[in-house]
Amino acid sequence: MSLFNGLMGNATEANKEEIKKELSRLLMAGEEIGASYKLVRDLIVFTNKRLILVDKQGVTGKKIEYLSLPYKSITHFSVETAGTFDLDAELKIYVSGRATPIAKQFRKDDSIFDIQKTLSELVI
Repeated sequence: MSLFNGLMGNATEANKEEIKKELSRLLMAGEEIGASYKLVRDLIVFTNKRLILVDKQGVTGKKIEYLSLPYKSITHFSVETAGTFDLDAELKIYVSGRATPIAKQFRKDDSIFDIQKTLSELVI
């Protein structure tokens, strides 16, 4: 069911060991993965030091952007739930020094609240 959820744009909790292996070249000494969520091909990874957003681009997904956000640089964030006609839920993360928020869209509200709760625990 998690593959179906991922294809539908719903974030699913990702396997920590697989994510640790995938991000091994990025993680610092002593950095541990707390929670991670897979959204189709992209990842939202919470470590004990930062938030890592992984954006796999292109048809093959070989081009990858790794965006590292120290928790102290996140000034605020918001969750917008899906409506009757607008079926997408959205998470916006505002970072100091950046004019526009980082936005991630979800097809359902369910997983967005888990991500928001984890973000709250690490930022606030």
